[in-house]
Amino acid sequence: MKYRMKPFTSLRLMVCALAAIATPALAQEVNVYSSRHYDSDDALYAEFTAETGITVNRIEAKADELIARMAAEGANSPADVFIAVDVGRMTRAEEAGVLQPFKSDLIESRIPDHMQHPDNLWFGISQRARLIFYSKDRVKNPPQTYEELADPKWKGAICIRSSSNVYNQSLLASLIESDGEAAARDWAAGVVANMARAPQGGDTDQLRGLVSGECDVAVANHYYFLRGFSDEVDGLTPGIDGIGWVWPNQEGRGAHLNLATAAMAAHAPHPDAALALLEFFTGDFAQKEFARQNNEYTAVPGVGDDASTARLGDFKADTTTDMASYSRNSAAAQAIFNQVGWN
Repeated sequence: MKYRMKPFTSLRLMVCALAAIATPALAQEVNVYSSRHYDSDDALYAEFTAETGITVNRIEAKADELIARMAAEGANSPADVFIAVDVGRMTRAEEAGVLQPFKSDLIESRIPDHMQHPDNLWFGISQRARLIFYSKDRVKNPPQTYEELADPKWKGAICIRSSSNVYNQSLLASLIESDGEAAARDWAAGVVANMARAPQGGDTDQLRGLVSGECDVAVANHYYFLRGFSDEVDGLTPGIDGIGWVWPNQEGRGAHLNLATAAMAAHAPHPDAALALLEFFTGDFAQKEFARQNNEYTAVPGVGDDASTARLGDFKADTTTDMASYSRNSAAAQAIFNQVGWN
């Protein structure tokens, strides 16, 4: 049997076709260069694809490698979105010219101002606290502020990473912003004088130093400590109950937090899809996933942090220091490290 298309149906199809020509469809893929590499990312991006129909293609590597790759690719780069695990490396991307500004009312409304770049180059997607840890057996009155780490009473007591570590670079940059460059230099020199050993290893190694007795006080990001409870971390888990922690500067500006950050690549071939993904990152589902992946804190207030962080208790975060200052002060921070001999 032959069917004949009704006139009104033909007209409707013609109108839809003209509308499609007038309004190009959103790109159906987005390319992400990410220095975050967690298996649970699969669930995160699957949800985005389910909501939008946009396929996510990912390249994962160290941030510096991805920045160099984007710079080498130039205008031919397929990268749409760049994700870094700290503000310092996003600063390197900014300096390399591989980012572009973007505008989103949703992101501006969801992410607090101090977690956004002033020129809309990046924003925070999760938070990482830098804490003071100590041996419960050997330390009864631990330092209560970052500044106290420079007190001569802690001579030979402190384990902390090298000056090349971006977490320490951002911490010093924040001290420059809050205390001034001269005070920050005095602080860095004081910490060097108080080191139990030359800086070596990662944050987990600083915590291991507390267990082994190599040091009495250590500085590390909070999630390295929490991993010692959720996983069997050699040299840490067996002695983890003997480690205490301090949320620094609770009577002042609050604890220093760094950010995992997201940005739009300078030559994004799919800018609309890129913006859709960046906005998705601020939603409740994505925020909870980011926190769960690495025992971190959400960037969007009120979403609810991962249950693992409850072990560390409530705290006052530093919300007064503009996190973009980590970028502005990065060169000054590195110069200070060099001047005081912080290797």
